[in-house]
Amino acid sequence: MIYLDNAATTPLTESVIAEMTQAMTLQLANPSSIHTHGRLASQKLREYRQTVASLLSTTPNNIIFTSGGTESNNTALKGYALAHQEKGKHIITSALEHHSVLHTLEYLEKHFGFEVTYLQPVNGDIRLEDLRAALREDTILVSLMYANNETGDMLPIAKVGDLLKDHSAAFHVDAVQVAGKILLEPEKLGIDFMSISAHKFHGPKGVGILYNNRMLFDPLLHGGEQEDKHRASTENLIGIAGMTKALADSHDHLDENWNKVTRLNQAFLEQLSGLDFYLNSKAKAIPHVLNIGFPGANNGVLLTQLDLQGYSVSTGSACTAGTVDPSHVLAAKYGDDSPKLQESIRISFSELNTEEEVIGLANLLKSLLGD
Repeated sequence: MIYLDNAATTPLTESVIAEMTQAMTLQLANPSSIHTHGRLASQKLREYRQTVASLLSTTPNNIIFTSGGTESNNTALKGYALAHQEKGKHIITSALEHHSVLHTLEYLEKHFGFEVTYLQPVNGDIRLEDLRAALREDTILVSLMYANNETGDMLPIAKVGDLLKDHSAAFHVDAVQVAGKILLEPEKLGIDFMSISAHKFHGPKGVGILYNNRMLFDPLLHGGEQEDKHRASTENLIGIAGMTKALADSHDHLDENWNKVTRLNQAFLEQLSGLDFYLNSKAKAIPHVLNIGFPGANNGVLLTQLDLQGYSVSTGSACTAGTVDPSHVLAAKYGDDSPKLQESIRISFSELNTEEEVIGLANLLKSLLGD
């Protein structure tokens, strides 16, 4: 089997497995325990937090360890909105966001009376002028993803951060698809909350990060006083060990990995020459995610054919891949009735893939879809 669904999850690397194995063996205690074993575990937790903070060019007290991107998104959005609702109940996001953002905001609309403006893409882009026009005095929060999980399209995060410097709204960024792929320095970008998930950059599932630039918010979980009272629950020390190692490894090879994935993306498209296809990913997209459509094809059937030949790809978000539901991202770009919703698949690369693998996929697609 050849795995090309890295936007859904990535395989663990040997170094991450080794780090987690060591943590399983040596870090047996609860970091909240006051005995010697507990103090040693607490010390390791502090070391991991310091490493993560350094990689994000921030301070350790801005790092909250969570169970992943969904929890980080929920915590930032619900937590901040509910803590500041007396200042206003207007939130701005885009129609392209991950369901963990969209469904959370729908919850706030339904149960707490918030009003959400969903920015619509124009020629595939979220325009800065549309955000500027949507801002109001009672806007308390803006939430945008750094790169889309279905197309790889990058949103103008730095420009949004500059725009919001003159507004009181907090800025939340879902950085799940770019963490470990680009240099992330949230303070330089004007970001107040940023969500990260370990399993998107060769870390383990079930662990993530919420960067919080000392913003007041209501905790999502109540119980103990872990994570500086921001997130009750015993810390997943083994997962945090693996995530920290994965993030550090990724940062050590950012340019090298980016360049390799770019070459894989280009090699795939070059090999596909002669086959009728179109791209749903913009030129300004991370090379790791390629959303491609084939006129007249049925993506559900195509996925099955590829799977039977040993290639794992998807139609889009892993949260809906089991049902092959139409993509809400492509629907926002093209309309609910566009045939592109049924013709498109997502191929997502990592630096662990090879040129032989992507050329093999291109040749298989040509044999399945060619005349």
